[in-house]
Amino acid sequence: MASAYVVSVARLQREAPAVGEIHVQAPFDAARDRGGLSTAASDVPDGAVVTLALRLESYEGGLRARGTVRAPWRGSCRRCLATVEGQVEAVVDERFVHEERDDDELAYRYQGDEVDLAPLVHDAVFLELPLAPLCRPDCQGLCPQCGADRNVAPCACRAPSDPRWDTLDALRFDVETGGTGSA
Repeated sequence: MASAYVVSVARLQREAPAVGEIHVQAPFDAARDRGGLSTAASDVPDGAVVTLALRLESYEGGLRARGTVRAPWRGSCRRCLATVEGQVEAVVDERFVHEERDDDELAYRYQGDEVDLAPLVHDAVFLELPLAPLCRPDCQGLCPQCGADRNVAPCACRAPSDPRWDTLDALRFDVETGGTGSA
């Protein structure tokens, strides 16, 4: 089965310079090798539909792809671990060169009369995923002592005192005389 991200560019190559519009809505290919790219707290859900709108422009020796990639994401709040969902929108402006050319390291490669846009989609989406999402800006997080969600109800826990500060905690300043006294 051919991927929805593989598009024919034969006409664009024959009539360079030429322009073509590409609109794709297809499931995100989670099984694709991500080359070590991932974020700790967010990812695109399996089977999520990605929307791709590109303008392909041919030029002598390659293609230029400009447009947007939209994909849903899901992750964990960095403070309270609640599930957070959102949508990434990445603006892309990339080049594709024929596989025979090896002088352009910054461009995507293609061969024959077809271009696989999946690597472009994956790169764009993964670069836009939030690294440390928040469920809301004023999230109170979890209590480090009892684990209670402080967004639901406050807890009565007090942070343990650090024994390195015990000597300073014993100092008391007398404001009226300007001296120090002990408690």
